Formats: sequence, C-alpha cells, structure tokens
Amino acid sequence: MAKYINPYTDFGFKKLFGTELNKDLLISFLNAMFEKSSAIPKDEILDITYLNAEKLGRSASERKAIFDVYCTTKSGAKFIVEMQNVFQQFFKDRSVYYSSFPIREMAKRDSADEHWNYELNKIYTFGILNFVFKDEAKDTTGEVKTVNDFSDDDLFHVVMLTDLTTGKVFYNKLVYLYLEMPKFNKTESELETMYDKWLFVLKNLSRLLERPKELQERVFKKLFEQAEIAMFTDKEYSDYEESLHNLWDITNAMSDAEEKGFGKGKEEGRAEGAKAQAIETARLMKQHGDDLNYIASVTHLPISEIENL
Repeated sequence: MAKYINPYTDFGFKKLFGTELNKDLLISFLNAMFEKSSAIPKDEILDITYLNAEKLGRSASERKAIFDVYCTTKSGAKFIVEMQNVFQQFFKDRSVYYSSFPIREMAKRDSADEHWNYELNKIYTFGILNFVFKDEAKDTTGEVKTVNDFSDDDLFHVVMLTDLTTGKVFYNKLVYLYLEMPKFNKTESELETMYDKWLFVLKNLSRLLERPKELQERVFKKLFEQAEIAMFTDKEYSDYEESLHNLWDITNAMSDAEEKGFGKGKEEGRAEGAKAQAIETARLMKQHGDDLNYIASVTHLPISEIENL
C-alpha cells in the first residue's frame, strides 16, 4: 500500500476536492488553471459552495447525471469538476450533456410579476483526463504517439463557442476545460508555477514517499496531510480500498477490451473493441451497485442490455 492516496480513485478525488473541509484545495487548483491560460475568462475564486452532485432529469424517463464535484462561486459561476480515468467513445457529448444541467437550473419560472431575461452565469465543465484524446493519439503517418511525443503545452485545452468566420470567441460563458494528464512529464526540479505543481501532485501523489521540497506552499502541506493513508479511519480505509480496486478493475477491463479489437479489420476492430469496452464497463458498474440509468448514460448501452449482463 502506498503512503498517499491515489487521486484518480473516486474516493481519493472526492476526499481531496469534494468536501467542505478541503475546499481550499479545490480553490487553489482552479485558480492555478485560470492563471495558466489567458484564454479563460478571468474569474478568480475566493470562496465556493458545494452543490448537490446528483442531477435528475425532468421526468423519470430522462437520464440523470452524477458529478464528481459540483460547486458555485459568490459571483454565481458554476463548476463541474470530473476525474475521468478511461476513454469513452462519446466523452465530449457527455461533457456537453452535463453542462446542460446547470443551464437548466438558472432558468427562472415565469410568474405574474417576474419574467426571465435569459441572462446566464458562467459555467465551467472541467475534465481531468487520465488518457489522451483519440484524435490526438496518432501522428500524421498514423503511428501511435508515446507520452514523450507531446509537449506539456499540449495538455491543457480551453474550449468555447467560436465564430469560425472571424476566429473570435462567440460566447465565453460556457467553458470546457480538459487536462490530458498522460502528457505531463515535468520532474520535481522543473516545477515553477502553481499550475505545474498541481499537475505534478495529481499525476504522482500515490507514488511519493514524502512531500517534495518544491511543494512548500501551505496548500500542499494540507493536501499531503489529508492524503496520508495511515491517518484514515477504518471506514475511510475500507472505502478507499474498494475504490482503488474498482479503478484497477475498470482500467484492466479497458485494456482487455482494446486487445480484443486487434487482429480484426481496422473499422471492425475499432467497433468491436468499443462495444467490448462499453459492455465490460457496464458489467463492473452494475456489480458495484450503480444506478442503471447512470450506467446507460456512461456506456451508451440500452438499459435492456445492461439488465441482462
């Protein structure tokens, strides 16, 4: 067992970033992302309020969404923060779908003396990805890239609605932010900014034996204290172990599913591998007691097929 928690686990991520006790860690992380990119509409975060992370559709037939972390700032900006460990075929679609829930929440109901003028607050959907987008995984010759083929500057994506005619941002209140963590390769001696330091912690925390001297800021002192497994209660330790095994199961299942696509025609193999990934993911999620509608929203499999797994 490692000394520090793995932040890629569901339990680890929510313990570090999803609790009132540790909201200063999330604030520091988000502000570091703002400081990194001049393209992001500046909205320095001084405080946050956690919101209900489970969002239901307007009717029983609609899919629901369960966020890892969902919060709002004093200015009214909404943040969805998600840790995503394995590639999903329609991951970008899922991000857009998730962002529709806070948009819906902002709509005011008409009444005799009140009408909504359609003004929205900013919505940030943040994905910390433990994979590389498939459309960036190969070079111009079709060869699969290794992590060493990427620059650290390639890993942070800021996406907004853009006018393709002018090249200018058309709407800056709906922002999608993605970190492709496998592309981050900086060592301890190369850490300069808070952005560098946060990415180093996310990628390497569970492999470290002590807090590096380059991470002397107070926020990292607290993070390492909260992440030390030896300080967990029996319940926390049990929940973390289960979450860690779930991560291993899903990661291994995805690797096995990809291998099943080898030896087939290119398109046939890709389709078979994707379907095998979805089925294996659904099977594991069902074993872990996840809601069928949620499993369907993640895997894009019909509920009838999931019920028979």
